[in-house]
Amino acid sequence: MNTPPHAPSSFPANPAADAEIDVSVRSNARVWDHWLGGSHAFAVDRAMGNRLALEFPGLVEKVRTTRHFLGRAVGHLAGEAGIEQFLDIGAGLPTSGSTHLVAGRAVPTARVVYVDNDPQVVRYARRILAGTPGDAVAYAEADLHRTEDVLAAAARTLDLSRPVALVLSGILGHTPTHEEACATVERLMAALPSGSYLLAHDMSDTLPDWCALQARHNSSTSFPYHLRSAEHIAAYFAGLDLVPPGVVPVVSWRPDEPDPYGPDWTALVTDIVGGVGRKP
Repeated sequence: MNTPPHAPSSFPANPAADAEIDVSVRSNARVWDHWLGGSHAFAVDRAMGNRLALEFPGLVEKVRTTRHFLGRAVGHLAGEAGIEQFLDIGAGLPTSGSTHLVAGRAVPTARVVYVDNDPQVVRYARRILAGTPGDAVAYAEADLHRTEDVLAAAARTLDLSRPVALVLSGILGHTPTHEEACATVERLMAALPSGSYLLAHDMSDTLPDWCALQARHNSSTSFPYHLRSAEHIAAYFAGLDLVPPGVVPVVSWRPDEPDPYGPDWTALVTDIVGGVGRKP
């Protein structure tokens, strides 16, 4: 595995394990942090992460590529589009390169609400955020598909009468059908005012070998991920004004340099499709 420029570094703080954190049961969020090179995974998480990385060649490259896209897109929204509020659903652990850190560098007054439906993730994430000054960053427990719960949680920290950037990083693939995924996005965006943005990406079905691996994995897991066409992913942005270059492989969305990863890395991640769109 190659290391790209600006790879996320380990986050310095690691909440002490106690009776509320079951370190014997793997956490998808901590496995993800392990792939990012973070410091929050326990032995059971590292073991699972390493096994999946062997089963899915290119997995770690994909994970890090999506984190880099998140950084560029949030940086654009906060630094150029004037967005000061972010609602990040299914975010996992708020570690290096996360939304509140990127937005806060561009806009010190930025406010961020993270949402996850796993109480263990929420509990652990709140420990990570415990040292964050003020009340500008919150982590709420709610389910993506329960729009009213998500919005009620967000409203405790965000002013939903002002523009908000809705961040859906790779989470819609866990929604069983394309129609349900689009409906979920539509409900959330309908509740946000004009000038709000959608930042979203998902893994597409454009790499046949990966499709076969994912189908095999889905047959043996209780948490399947559904690969969809690039056209279906683009449909998440229906009715929105796309920020150039539109809905594209995220490796090509405003890269910091023409080819930051090199051809071998890039070939592994062209199936990750996403973009940013503004609500008129």
